[in-house]
Amino acid sequence: MVWAKLTEGLGESLRRAGWLTDERLGRLELAVPRDPAHGDWTTNLALLLARELSMPPRAVAEKLAAGFPADASTWSSVEVAGPGFLNFTYSDAFLRGLPAAVRAGGETFGHGPHDPGTRVQVEYVSANPTGPLNVVNGRAAAVGAALVRLLEATGHRAEGEFYVNDTGAQVEVFGESLAARFAERAGIERAFPENGYQGEYVRDLGRELPPAEARRALGEPGGSAWFRDHGLELMLERQRSDLDQYGAVFSNWFRESTLHRSGAVARTLEALEERGVVYEAEGARWVRTTAFGDDKDRVVVRSNGVATYLLPDVAYHRDKRARGFRSAIDLWGPDHHGHILPLKAALDALGLEPDFLEVIIVQQVNLLAGGEPVKMSKRAGEFITLRDLMDEVGPDCAKFFFLLRSTSAHLDFDLDLAKQQNDENPTYYVQYAHARIASILRFASERGLEPARGPIPVEAAEERALLRKLAAFPEVVRGAAVAREPHRLPAYLMETAALFHRFYHVCRVVSEDRERSRARIAIVDATRIVLRNGLGLMGVTSPERMERDAESVA
Repeated sequence: MVWAKLTEGLGESLRRAGWLTDERLGRLELAVPRDPAHGDWTTNLALLLARELSMPPRAVAEKLAAGFPADASTWSSVEVAGPGFLNFTYSDAFLRGLPAAVRAGGETFGHGPHDPGTRVQVEYVSANPTGPLNVVNGRAAAVGAALVRLLEATGHRAEGEFYVNDTGAQVEVFGESLAARFAERAGIERAFPENGYQGEYVRDLGRELPPAEARRALGEPGGSAWFRDHGLELMLERQRSDLDQYGAVFSNWFRESTLHRSGAVARTLEALEERGVVYEAEGARWVRTTAFGDDKDRVVVRSNGVATYLLPDVAYHRDKRARGFRSAIDLWGPDHHGHILPLKAALDALGLEPDFLEVIIVQQVNLLAGGEPVKMSKRAGEFITLRDLMDEVGPDCAKFFFLLRSTSAHLDFDLDLAKQQNDENPTYYVQYAHARIASILRFASERGLEPARGPIPVEAAEERALLRKLAAFPEVVRGAAVAREPHRLPAYLMETAALFHRFYHVCRVVSEDRERSRARIAIVDATRIVLRNGLGLMGVTSPERMERDAESVA
């Protein structure tokens, strides 16, 4: 990876200048400039070191540039710019050899180390099993699954997990609601619970219950537990089916009820007590989380002896660490933001590493149709579920749109745009670039033309611009994984598709000049690999043919 070469080279620059320390090298920041005039890579390292070295930033940058081992096979220049930036520009030799390098990497081009590294668990979606998955769950599923793929691509052992909240008041109310709806259908009088689940899906579930068993349960004391258990299984089956169709795969579905049955919750309380961080007040038991950065201490067992939501959550994350995960990344909705500090403080009190838990808040989604918000009313015939969204725009488009924006930003999902089959739809735009490339390669193959092997001539500005963009792909993958920002992928792919389309319209790929044709076919094939790999990390397919694929490709 070029990033690794740059890091090693700047480490050598620091050594030659007599400034090398682990702390200074650890502060190194590398970036791919948006403006090609600023080179292919840049760093502000000189500006970061200038004060402690008591030197002007440009003087520091000039000394670093002089000591940088600029390998001509990769770099043509290392320049000092502005107040003290170092800009690095690829050599012609690097660009000429890039298509062969991309094609040699194939499905793994853009990936990092192959040896499995740190075990990381990504918990995402984790929707209540009392209703269908909604569009916010769809956004979390797209982000979580992409994060797992990005982490795996950068050398981690990553696993996705779905936490099933199958205990507590909400599932009891769900069971009562399902029992009441079944009784209503059977002509048996039974009151509907206050604050019960009103959705039409509850009636649909009632139709799937075995009638004889359900009738028997209605007449038994505590019979709502039967409806709770059967309803949860039916609901989880639907959620699994939706997520499978969506392409969100989980290594494990972990049920909260197993924590209680196994005694893990009680043992976690005992472990906190052994560490001396539990005290009693007002008849309840508290954890002294203020000693670990929280703004107030937290109740973990109420005065009635019932655990609060915090204690099983602590037990669950303790279980994650016991399973060998060194890092846990949780994707939560915005309504859980206030729970981050208490949980992290309680885990710290328990003795887990301070950096063990990382929480990413996935903001809300606004569905728009005709420029207006879609009312979230299933009764009115408007869709709100993930399955309905997939039926409307397809899984690929749903995931692409969900990944377009940072998870910290609210997302307006334009349904009209998502349904369009033209270049205004970003999903279509990128997928069509891949389909057009597949068509070009078929056209070339029919004429006995295969991609050139080894270095190729790079003549046109459009060729150079596209190759420079392809070279940035490994850094986009690495940066997206490190920053937990999958939205970097669609942004990069749209830019790559735009550069490819420009290249295609300016540079004739298949011509009478066979050698030039083979060189450009190599560029085209390298672009195909990058688009396919990037879409794959997003969980989006790379079609070989699309509606406009029949147009001339020569």
